[in-house]
Amino acid sequence: MTSDQKTFTEIVDKAIAKAEDILPKDKLFSYKSVLFPTVFCSPETFKALESFEARNDDIILAGYPKTGSNWFVHILRDLVRTIKKSQCEMNKGSDELLYLEFGDPGKFERMKNLPSRRVLGTHLLPHMLPESIFKNKAKVLVLIRNPKDVAVSYFHFSNRMPTLPSFRTWDEFFRDFIEGKVARGSYFDYLMEWNKYIDDKNITFITYEEVKMEPEMGVKKMADFLGFFINEEEIQMIVDQNNFQEMKKNSECTHGVFGKILFRKGDIGDWKSIFSEAQSQEMDQKIEECLRGTKLCEMMKYDIYCRF
Repeated sequence: MTSDQKTFTEIVDKAIAKAEDILPKDKLFSYKSVLFPTVFCSPETFKALESFEARNDDIILAGYPKTGSNWFVHILRDLVRTIKKSQCEMNKGSDELLYLEFGDPGKFERMKNLPSRRVLGTHLLPHMLPESIFKNKAKVLVLIRNPKDVAVSYFHFSNRMPTLPSFRTWDEFFRDFIEGKVARGSYFDYLMEWNKYIDDKNITFITYEEVKMEPEMGVKKMADFLGFFINEEEIQMIVDQNNFQEMKKNSECTHGVFGKILFRKGDIGDWKSIFSEAQSQEMDQKIEECLRGTKLCEMMKYDIYCRF
């Protein structure tokens, strides 16, 4: 286990333990009308984040919860390690929980000592990110996944993760998800905001489904966007290292207690096991209202992955 994995495990395990003693009503707080988990985020950290100075060689992975962010962070880090040909450069000092909005306000000062390229994750909407990310032309990879699978995965995650309020029924969660009353806010708002950046040359969009179906092509797409030149053998090595089943099997070592919560199925189309026809139609209508005719909707292949 590397030093950054150990620290990540310690941080998350400590947060999970702390959350066990927090009342459900106190597990989330609102910041700029969006709900966030109390044990991971704070208004003070959000305020400090505003002055965070991004580098032009930073790699930002932007993904709504349960779109596959943990999987893609590992792929991106392996890409950087492959280019550097050494893990020691990547690991040096990288013992923070590198989701931008997580942790204490002092983390951003400590992050100045991290070597380039930094791989940073976030679940935040674009307007809540520091201006320096866009001004300094950091590379942003926006991860999207069909909203029905996101909803089902988020429902199970919420009921397994002590840092979040649990739900008595799927119907109860579905209503809150549709209305954006879950942690990190509305996925539909998230998609609509990021759609405004779809033609930005420093930002690219990738879907969970395309990488799940053709992982080698997915890794190559990410490498090409970042300007990394890697061969087929290196691509295959990264794919093999980040196989979902292997990651799930090793999750206790890599993620501690959190591993048993984080990894569930990772399947495409799991939504069909729980959505009612009426709920499916309601979400279809919501997507129509929010994204009809957009490049992002076309990229999502909604008609393929989200229709009964």
